[in-house]
Order: sequence, then C-alpha cells, then structure tokens
Amino acid sequence: MSDRVPVMKIGDVLLVSIQTDLEDQTVLDLQEDLSERIVAAGARGVIIDISAVEIVDSFVGRMLATIASISRILGATTIVCGMRPAVAITLVELGLSLNGVRTALNLEQGLALLRASRPEPGVRP
Repeated sequence: MSDRVPVMKIGDVLLVSIQTDLEDQTVLDLQEDLSERIVAAGARGVIIDISAVEIVDSFVGRMLATIASISRILGATTIVCGMRPAVAITLVELGLSLNGVRTALNLEQGLALLRASRPEPGVRP
C-alpha cells in the first residue's frame, strides 16, 4: 500500500510537495488525486515541488509529463520546481525531455512563473 502525496490548495493554485522518492503506485495515485482536485477546486495552476526527490526512473519521468498534460487539458498550468541536478541529469540520460512541463528552480520562482503566465483581470488573451 502506498502513501498518498498531499495536495494543498492556496487560492486557485494547488501545491504538491513530494517529500519522498516516488514509487510507481504513488505516482499513479497522485495523477488521479490531482486531476480530481483540479476540477473540484477550479484550479488555474499546479506547482509540483520535487526538491526532496533524489531518484527518478523513466516511469516517474513520463508520469510527471503526463500529469502536466492532464492538468493543461483541465485548464491548469503546471510547473515542476526544485529539481535536483542529479534528477535533471538522469531524466536527460533516459531521453525524457518533459515536453510541455515548465520548470523553476524553487517554489518562489514557480509562483512567479504562474503569476506571469496569467492574464490580468479583465484582460482577454
């Protein structure tokens, strides 16, 4: 049995802070939980903080890209932040470029990216 990754709501942003290395079932559960929360909360942004993740494999890398694609289809921009250099190197070595996934060095920069990607109230894109 895997632990669920908590999904916190801050305004119209969902924050996922992954504090352990990810097992396949944990990532699948996160995909389902996050999809449901985006719809229920009407979230416009998702930030996935992976600063505590030390190891990724090809499945986890593909699932991060899939989660971002699902979020985008549901109307939420996804930003992955806090990626360690070793994780980035592993993803590149595995041939996973995470197309469509925006990244930031830390949570603060991730929030700034989300703010910058939104139109101002009353302004149509």
